[in-house]
Amino acid sequence: MSDTATIAPRSPASALPSDNPFQRLAAVLEGIAPGADPIVMTIGEPRHPIPGFTGEVLQAHLAEFSRYPAITGTEDFRAAAGAWLDARYRLGGALPASMGVVALNGSREGLTFAALGARDYFAKTDERQAVLMPNPFYQTYAAAAHVAGAEAVYLDAGPQTGFLPDLDQLDPALLDRTVAFFLASPANPQGAAVDLEMWCKLIELARRHRFLLIADECYSEIYRDTPPPGVLEAALALGEGFANVLSINSLSKRSNLAGLRCGIAAGDPAFLAAWTRFRGLCAPQVSMPLQAVAAAAYRDEAHVEENRRLYNEKFAIAERELAPLFGPVTPAGGFFLWLDVSRWGGGVAVSRRLWAEAGVKVLPGAFLSMDRPGGNPGEAYIRLALVDDAATVEAGLACVLAVLGD
Repeated sequence: MSDTATIAPRSPASALPSDNPFQRLAAVLEGIAPGADPIVMTIGEPRHPIPGFTGEVLQAHLAEFSRYPAITGTEDFRAAAGAWLDARYRLGGALPASMGVVALNGSREGLTFAALGARDYFAKTDERQAVLMPNPFYQTYAAAAHVAGAEAVYLDAGPQTGFLPDLDQLDPALLDRTVAFFLASPANPQGAAVDLEMWCKLIELARRHRFLLIADECYSEIYRDTPPPGVLEAALALGEGFANVLSINSLSKRSNLAGLRCGIAAGDPAFLAAWTRFRGLCAPQVSMPLQAVAAAAYRDEAHVEENRRLYNEKFAIAERELAPLFGPVTPAGGFFLWLDVSRWGGGVAVSRRLWAEAGVKVLPGAFLSMDRPGGNPGEAYIRLALVDDAATVEAGLACVLAVLGD
């Protein structure tokens, strides 16, 4: 089967996106004065309150800043994270925290080191090992492929396939040389959620072709009504334990603790054991006071429910404001809007126009995607982050409507 239908052309192992999306946006807007007081809707940095217990827990553990933490994390942190995973994904105790959960210095560190770990763990002899990822994608995936010395292969994820890669178009020869497959659910930027059937299909491919499925589930708790299924529960449903599966999550989105830099990797115990030996030589640990805050956050759902309520309130505003112009705009999960603005000239043109006419800063979708023959799968879109308070979000969306709706 050909891989040319949905896969971007092969690039050198060292190929990376030319600049980060925000640098590219700054260049596009350079010299253009904002048309009104700026409303910035570009960066996915949570701005809801942090959990109220954060300071108290941190204060109680201040003395532990003097100690070197274990690379795997404290027993208490792993127990708290493991219990949360067990309850969230109905694992029934099948994944022991002592073997299947480790601490990360934020999810980005884990994503990058996971590609390195997968390269070494599977030790494929192909001259051009591959790392697969959706297109559009979170830019760290490409950086991870680069660091691992692998070819980054970009799989189109547009409206025709529900904003997720089409697994039926994957060439078995490509999968044979694959060492890692990144997939986010809910997706950044589109907000699409992977269902249990697709997770199971991916796990079967990972086991058949010997690669690591890296599920980026950092937005797992930012959903509208129904929690999206996870890769760990899919592995449990398939049987054979958690082989070839790694779930990466963090407290940045779930608990608004982006600056805590504390996340989790959970899944294949055999991979985690080998990966921990490697990470113990070079990866950054998480300080124990921060792990104590993280453990408290994983044991509390009240702040998570309130966080989700605030986001859903803003999506209701977005639906009310924008649906008359765009049709339904609410994704299954995440906190971004992914708007098709092709009728107004595409994402770059609209980003300039919104800034110049209304002072609203949005991110062109093309800056989150790689070019391929026939165009860039994100060029028709803009991404808007609904992270500010409801009044600011409503004001920004009203400006979008005023500029594009006339």
